[in-house]
Amino acid sequence: MTDHDEQVSPVGPLVPTGQIPPWMRAVTGNVGAVTDAVLNRGGDRTRWASMLGRNRRAAAVLVLISGSWDEAPDHPGGLPADAEILLTERAATLRQHSGQVAFPGGAMDPGDDYPVGTALREANEETGLTADGVHVVANLPSFPVPVSAFDVIPVLAHWQRPGDVQVMDTAETSRVARVNLRSLLAPESRFQVQRKVMGASAYRGPAFMVDGLLVWGFTGGLIAAISEVSGWDVPWDKSDVRPLEDAIEHAAAGSVASGASDAGSPQTTGFSAVLPEAMRQAVGDPDRGEGGHR
Repeated sequence: MTDHDEQVSPVGPLVPTGQIPPWMRAVTGNVGAVTDAVLNRGGDRTRWASMLGRNRRAAAVLVLISGSWDEAPDHPGGLPADAEILLTERAATLRQHSGQVAFPGGAMDPGDDYPVGTALREANEETGLTADGVHVVANLPSFPVPVSAFDVIPVLAHWQRPGDVQVMDTAETSRVARVNLRSLLAPESRFQVQRKVMGASAYRGPAFMVDGLLVWGFTGGLIAAISEVSGWDVPWDKSDVRPLEDAIEHAAAGSVASGASDAGSPQTTGFSAVLPEAMRQAVGDPDRGEGGHR
């Protein structure tokens, strides 16, 4: 049982098909396929889910994608050339989880219109996003996230009128980025990362490297699943598996070369690194016994 069982959290499209851009309809019309795509990658998600108890905590992330309305004939799935996705990067100065890339999102607060209200509130707090021009189109099935015992619902939205976004608190977030989806999904940007503990694989999943950002974990896995279901994938080398630590080092070096202000930021490689920023705060720093949502 979860702490949001009493709330209505419909899964699937939230608006008529005609109000959804044609290139997003494959995923909104078959949201369960996103879960299938994640599960078909291997045993990590199943193992993580088995770690969770019954009293999971409600959370939501905003998967906000902008782009022209019409399908583009020159790309699989009709993905427009101007399609972008909103991502955040955690500050390099933080003791835990520094440098991680995530969707805006976090734990449900009392009074939230969960999950949409939670996702939009968190995005506003983290990036300054205003709801004007944001058209929520679907809720994806919830995903259990390990360690924190969160049950996360991704809220999928189309940014009809993209506006300004920015870092709202430099102590927590180093970067807010609108990342071009074609660049993110390009074969040269894609690979897999693997983390080993005492010689055994502890984590393996899809990753992306673009604009000095290394995207993996929960965020990378969800982007990969959405792209697969939407038909946006361009063939890429799935046999390219890199040690996670090497990918992190390469991303830091790229930041230095580009002159980014947060150049060289380390990233946490534990399972808790898959959590969006606000969820990490709710869980707290296990090394210091901290907790509580901000």
